[in-house]
Amino acid sequence: VQLQASGGGLVQAGGSLRLSCAASGGTFSTYGMAWFRQAPGKEREFVAGISMKGFATYYSDSVRGRFTISRDNAKNTVYLQMSSLKPEDTAVYYCAGRRGNMVVDSNAYDDWGQGTLVTVSS
Repeated sequence: VQLQASGGGLVQAGGSLRLSCAASGGTFSTYGMAWFRQAPGKEREFVAGISMKGFATYYSDSVRGRFTISRDNAKNTVYLQMSSLKPEDTAVYYCAGRRGNMVVDSNAYDDWGQGTLVTVSS
């Protein structure tokens, strides 16, 4: 599946932003989806994941309670609603998909979006 992420930008600390990831070329409802991020000089890290039908979600400790992942299988789109943003959330955010269940290991994902930059100013 091809993935196209969008919605990044510059936001002040405490603000909100919603990322979108549109999928095409596959049966979206058979893919577990996730968001990862990579800050300058750091490794890519798992942020949030969602099951194929959207019934199960999982978050990293650093974003739990502030970010919400969701999906609309009718629109072939996964979202990441980010609230109470902090400067340490600054990173390039990537959506990723894999056939079957979502997992936290980035190596398990076959399909990646191009990334969208989120910058949180203090």
